[in-house]
Amino acid sequence: MATEVKVPVLGESVTEATVGELLKKVGDTVKVDEPIVSLETDKVAVEAPSPVAGTITELRVAVGDTVEVGAVIAVVGDAVAAGENTDVTPREAAAPAAPVTPPAPAPAQAKEVAGDAAQTLSPAVRRAVLEHGVDPSTIKGTGKDGRLTKEDVVAAAQARTGEPAPAAAPAPTPAAAPAATGERREERVKMTRMRQTIAKRLKSAQDTAALLTTFNDVDMTAVIEAREKYKDLFAKKHEIKLGFMGFFAKAACLALKDVPAVNAYIEGDEIVYHDYVDISVAVSAPNGLVVPVVRDAQAKGFARIEKDIADFGKRARDGSLTMEDMKGGTFTISNGGVFGSLMSTPIINPPQSAVLGLHRIEDRPVVRGGEIVIRPMMYIALSYDHRLIDGREAVTALKIIKEAIEDPTRMLIDL
Repeated sequence: MATEVKVPVLGESVTEATVGELLKKVGDTVKVDEPIVSLETDKVAVEAPSPVAGTITELRVAVGDTVEVGAVIAVVGDAVAAGENTDVTPREAAAPAAPVTPPAPAPAQAKEVAGDAAQTLSPAVRRAVLEHGVDPSTIKGTGKDGRLTKEDVVAAAQARTGEPAPAAAPAPTPAAAPAATGERREERVKMTRMRQTIAKRLKSAQDTAALLTTFNDVDMTAVIEAREKYKDLFAKKHEIKLGFMGFFAKAACLALKDVPAVNAYIEGDEIVYHDYVDISVAVSAPNGLVVPVVRDAQAKGFARIEKDIADFGKRARDGSLTMEDMKGGTFTISNGGVFGSLMSTPIINPPQSAVLGLHRIEDRPVVRGGEIVIRPMMYIALSYDHRLIDGREAVTALKIIKEAIEDPTRMLIDL
């Protein structure tokens, strides 16, 4: 008996998705709830699982196709009956899964094919494997269900740094030829649905909002000392590391309470104020930037905030974030410092009206008590919609955050 696999419900107001990756091919056996196709929506990647156990007899989509909720993407038959089905539609013959058994693979590709016996590699991972000349079968995947990610391949390649490269490695890799001949190449890659949405939203923010950024710098001495003093006790009690984001999230809650416009947004000809703080935390995912939401941050302690952020980071990397995780949000914190950024002007996340940008910490000379001393300093930036937030309010909010970080006791006694 054949069972149709359909595009699942993708979330509120989301009616279609793009096929990002075929995780199975015709003839493969699947278990109940085992993913068959990875779908890219505007915000997250969603997997379409098989509702039954059996063998895939038909695939009706290819990578890059746009599919609507409820559309049939595959057919799963009984394990025995499906083995007798040798019909393959033209669409299936063109499916990206076909290159798994090429007629004459190059040496580097042969390694990849051997690895594919146990796992399916996404196009991005395949390119990384060929580019770095690594054997995917020797790498432990950190993605969902143990699948390899591009970051896994890059990390494995970096781990080999300093080791002599195999003499034959450059030969089979097509990308190695231009380096030797000086030939220049171009590659055209279709934008993912998520990247297209990010581009539209950021451009819309520039076109709609009156964006302005105010800056300040923060002496991180007190926070660093607090972390150093309590990190072991904190980790032992809460089973999570004490990071900087918890401090900045609580400091932001103080600022947004005193300056409510920074936690509001414009809707039509009305201003919507919130008596709660839902902080969108910008997280880097393999397919782009995502902003899951720490809800009711004003009511949560440091440990709960740190756990939420750590969980979001992990799920962003393995692609298991849901639409609900990113729904809403009244204020955003973006930490470019983890990538080495010294200063930036972050763009607001519509319909929000403000975003706090954090940057790297570096020792700089500052004046304290009439003397020049070295302190660990960080530049912080607040970009805001000037239609709603006046300069005085923006500067005040950023100043409150600065003061709370430089004297964390303020966060305990609500100053």
